[in-house]
Amino acid sequence: MTKQPGSSAAAESDRSAPAADAVPETTDAIGATGAQDATARPVDAADGTEAGPPADPRGGTALPLAPGAPVLALLALGWLAAMLWSTREVISSAAAGLTAISLSAFALPGVISAALVAGAGFALFGVDLLARRGSDRVTLRFVAAIGTGLLVGLAAAFAINLTYADNATTNVIAATTAAAATVGGAIAGARSGSVVGAVVAAALGTLIFVVAFSRARDPLFDLFGGGDTQESLLSAAKWVSRTESLLAGLLAGLLAFGYLTLARRRAARHDAAAPAPRWPAYLLAGAGPGLLLIVAEVIIRVGGRSLLDLAGALSEADAVAQTSLGTSRIDNAIWVLFVGALTAMIAFGRTLGPAHADDDEPAEAAPTR
Repeated sequence: MTKQPGSSAAAESDRSAPAADAVPETTDAIGATGAQDATARPVDAADGTEAGPPADPRGGTALPLAPGAPVLALLALGWLAAMLWSTREVISSAAAGLTAISLSAFALPGVISAALVAGAGFALFGVDLLARRGSDRVTLRFVAAIGTGLLVGLAAAFAINLTYADNATTNVIAATTAAAATVGGAIAGARSGSVVGAVVAAALGTLIFVVAFSRARDPLFDLFGGGDTQESLLSAAKWVSRTESLLAGLLAGLLAFGYLTLARRRAARHDAAAPAPRWPAYLLAGAGPGLLLIVAEVIIRVGGRSLLDLAGALSEADAVAQTSLGTSRIDNAIWVLFVGALTAMIAFGRTLGPAHADDDEPAEAAPTR
């Protein structure tokens, strides 16, 4: 039996043909749209949320700058310039010869600490700019950080040789400053830019606090019973040093915690699925300023050994003073390290919510039959 054009079977066949033809077109359109969305924004199949930020077209993931990296770099460079200028003024105002050597040895730790922080701060700004452009490979980041720190060190050494008196102590200060800035740049080559930024911010605040604290040393010296006897003088000096270290550690921990909190909030605005820093990051950031002070002391004793030995050979009193100052700097660094780490950890712990017990978990609904 053949189907005639006017029959009902032929009409039904004609009506169903366009519908069948339209199905592949709709499927193709949905498939193309789904492929485009999957390419533009990855989705986690588990909960339907975005799996992460879009990939950089040149490869890798585009990372945001560390919060305030340009400001940190400028402040660190400004602090280094201020320390170099104040050291030059102190040495120039002293009589040439033995007094200038002694004052150079006393001023060396402040210059080295400032150079270490300046190298780290400026290198952090450079490598984060590099990461934002899509070049975030570990080797390239580390080489760029060292090169940036070396650039800061060479600029500081050139300024020292250009403005300071031309003698052996000047060359020691210049070379040790360049080495400290290079080491600081290498530290900025670490992968976690927010932790490095927290360490730089906390260390810079600690160095500024120590200089500002000098105005309070005399009142505290009298408060702690500094009198005419040698025992009372030593006891008062010990308590003043402990107070300074304790307050510096507290400030370092709070600054590190505040910076990491700012970095976490900025990362959340940039990408809601970005992982938040955990307790090891806060621990390292809080201890970072103390670690930098220990590294600075190593650089001083290695690079500036000739200057320290020359100052200690001036007299027995100078030798005792150099030994006492070195021990005091190490004690201060250890106090800042532990107090800063503990402060940052306590501040981070107070932001955590209460842990949910297993009994508090909602029971699963019974399956319906």
